[in-house]
Amino acid sequence: MKTKIKIDVVSDVVCPWCAIGYKRLEQAITEMGIQDKIELEWQPFELNPNMPAEGQDVEEHIIEKYGSTPAQQKESQEQMTGLGAELGFKFDYFKGMRMANTFDAHVLLEYAKEKGKQTELKMRLMNSFFGERKDVSDKDVLKQALLDVGLNAEEALIRLDNEEMRANVKSVESYWQNLGVSSVPTVVFNRKSAVNGAQPVAVYKQILTELLES
Repeated sequence: MKTKIKIDVVSDVVCPWCAIGYKRLEQAITEMGIQDKIELEWQPFELNPNMPAEGQDVEEHIIEKYGSTPAQQKESQEQMTGLGAELGFKFDYFKGMRMANTFDAHVLLEYAKEKGKQTELKMRLMNSFFGERKDVSDKDVLKQALLDVGLNAEEALIRLDNEEMRANVKSVESYWQNLGVSSVPTVVFNRKSAVNGAQPVAVYKQILTELLES
């Protein structure tokens, strides 16, 4: 039997293009019927590592970080909402939406990986943030997300106070940054090649086909 294709998805839970990119990758894998040939792992990346605990108004944050005007933001959000709808992912942008610090979420995703539920928790957190107007830095929101995917919330939340676990996430983030990952999503295949951004389904299919034939 051939070894599985190892896919690392470097991303953040508050990155809209990461949600789009993953849903397209998932669609490619499903349409090709190769779910059993894929081993997928999520890798941490913080879009805003210095985001304060209280977060920041999204509109204000995007103006500050990217210089996009409110009108440009609205257009981009409408585009994102449409793309998400095509893929069965809900974007619910609203006035007063706040960008959140995501470090704790990444610590919990490492825990979920050990339990074989990393993708479920990742999508639960993305759905919470983009579709349910929830603050993914809030302990209660994180607890509920863990419970929703059938994980032991109390055991997982203890990790948030564990310095070793926190240092481990920092070191994994640094590992990928040192390899040159500076934007997300970055999808890495067999730790050899990578594509940036939310590629079309056809591109993922082409890459996967080539890897299966190699």
